[in-house]
Amino acid sequence: MKEYQTGQIRNIALVSHNGAGKTSLVERILFKTGAITRMGAVVNGTAHMDFEEEEVHRNSSIATAIAPVEWKGVKLNLLDTPGFLDFIGEVNSAMKVADSAAVLVEAVSGVEVGTEAVWAAAEAYGRPRVLVVNKMDRENVRVRRVKESIANNLSGHFVDLQLPIGEGPAFKGVVDLLHMEARVGEKGDKAPIPADMQSAAEDARAALVEAAAEGDDALIEKFLEGEELTGAEVARGLKLATLNGVVTPILYCAGETGVGVDALLDAFVDLLPAPNEVGGFTATDARGESATYEVSDASPLAVFIFKSREDNFGKTSYLRVFGGTLASDSRIWDGARNAEVRVGTLQIASGKETSPIGKLHAGDIGTVVKLGDVGTNDTLGDRGKVLTIAPIVQPDPLASVAIHPATQADTAKLSQSLNRLVAEDLTLHWSTEPSTHETILSGMGQAHLDIAVHKALSKFGVNMRTTTPRVPYRETITKSADADYTHKKQTGGAGQYARVALRVEPVEESRGFEFASEIFGGAVSAPFVSATEKGCRQALEGGVLAGYPVVGVRTVIYDGKMHPVDSKEIAFQTAGREGFKEAVRKAGPMLLEPIYEVTVTVPADNMGDILGDMNTRRARVLGMDQEGHKSIVRAEVPLAEMQSYAADLRSMTQGRGLFSMKFLQYGRVPGHLQDELVAKLRKERETEGEAE
Repeated sequence: MKEYQTGQIRNIALVSHNGAGKTSLVERILFKTGAITRMGAVVNGTAHMDFEEEEVHRNSSIATAIAPVEWKGVKLNLLDTPGFLDFIGEVNSAMKVADSAAVLVEAVSGVEVGTEAVWAAAEAYGRPRVLVVNKMDRENVRVRRVKESIANNLSGHFVDLQLPIGEGPAFKGVVDLLHMEARVGEKGDKAPIPADMQSAAEDARAALVEAAAEGDDALIEKFLEGEELTGAEVARGLKLATLNGVVTPILYCAGETGVGVDALLDAFVDLLPAPNEVGGFTATDARGESATYEVSDASPLAVFIFKSREDNFGKTSYLRVFGGTLASDSRIWDGARNAEVRVGTLQIASGKETSPIGKLHAGDIGTVVKLGDVGTNDTLGDRGKVLTIAPIVQPDPLASVAIHPATQADTAKLSQSLNRLVAEDLTLHWSTEPSTHETILSGMGQAHLDIAVHKALSKFGVNMRTTTPRVPYRETITKSADADYTHKKQTGGAGQYARVALRVEPVEESRGFEFASEIFGGAVSAPFVSATEKGCRQALEGGVLAGYPVVGVRTVIYDGKMHPVDSKEIAFQTAGREGFKEAVRKAGPMLLEPIYEVTVTVPADNMGDILGDMNTRRARVLGMDQEGHKSIVRAEVPLAEMQSYAADLRSMTQGRGLFSMKFLQYGRVPGHLQDELVAKLRKERETEGEAE
């Protein structure tokens, strides 16, 4: 593929709910433009864009793939994103580097929960967009019904850019309202508007002209004065109105058969903006000062890494050039690591296939392999003018699993494998939970985590099983208590002796642990006081109730006794540890559990079910809001009650509910639940100990 200048490029994210036909549409576009010579299909695993092993297995996209195609002298970088909500991170990455979005709506199902999620993502990034009603040739298609679904569930001013000629199996083309002509058949042949559609086309054309006038002050003034707008003025006004988000044009097609696709590509070229038409990019320089730069070859070099893909052969970095030009076999600067980076051969990716290119101009997208430590969200540029583009904002994880390596060999490779998974997908997180000694992998849903675990095996050769993570409880005290503990040990030689008198007091859990000394007169020397503190801190690691870390305790040593020969630091460590435990047992020990702030968005009809379910989860409802046809519930919920919530919410709302959760604080387990829970947790730890 040849080099394209900035004004000849369109970066378009294709987004939708799962099953709306994005990948099949892209497959048709690739075939129509000659980029591929044979049509593949998602259902049998031969689609050009679904090349990951899991994508072929599931017949569904799980990662963003790029399809660069040439149409009427313009390069269209189509970013085919996953539709399943577990992979919303891929949508966010695509939105970061796209200049516009094509939101696909399935002609029978209409707007679905995933459609609303990607629509919100496009709005958050301020991307101009068009709505594409796809699969118009399916049985039971009713255009009126799908347009009602759009109007009821999405915000915006929608206007037909086309009218469909027929619907369902009778769908055979579209009426292009901009040029007032029909485009029929797989090849989009131009033809006169059918006589029975002439009146409807004229009415729709009038609505389109009015919407176009709203895009430009001069045009709206001319329109209101009753003057007729020229074809060029309507086209210019409509592009401006779309760019500014004033209107959203609606188009119709059948991606698999290709009907309407020619007109769709024309609209992408004529209506959607080039990179230099969207207002520039914002970046921060080395002094921390933010500024906006034009997307131009003349601007300072700014290359943003928006995606990384790991495999057995290394790492491929997906990049967009926001400013300047990037050449193959060049050297640029990594400001984050303060190091020079060698860029090898630049590639244009089309699915998994690549072709070399000598240079990428501002606004273009490409790939390169072996960029060393450079990762997603990094900005590369000139050493003399280091710029940093803000990272992609990703949501907090919604689901977690505990990871258990299958063999000792898997254990040795576990950390490296998890690091590579997280580098490839920034919505994945992993950590080690000290209180439960578990390795936790977190992501956007169970399917997301299942695929990550399978990738670890297929790509990196690490086999692991998963379990539901144990809740990371904490322990604290509810009142003050004292303990006087003496440690004596005689082994035939020098013995051990230490006596300490301790007092424990409850403090705010956020303060963790505090230690103080009220020793006067040298009853215990300073080194032994420090040893006592060390012993107390050792006891914090496993509380007296169920062995969880202890927080919210202030410990005071106020008396003690030493032996001139047998007292040693190790003796006072032991006395401090055991004395602390004894005092805590008397101080009303209590379990603390993690509390999360949960936001649930559901159709208004499901509001009662959600509130009833929240009551069974010991939730404290903070507030309820209404946004259009959606109800939003905010509540504080214990993590122990949220372990299976993703599946439960999907069941309650037929997949139309969304939720997010964010750690808030630790709260006290209700007294009537604590005894039963402590018995259960102790049994689990005993079972774990026997297994080891």
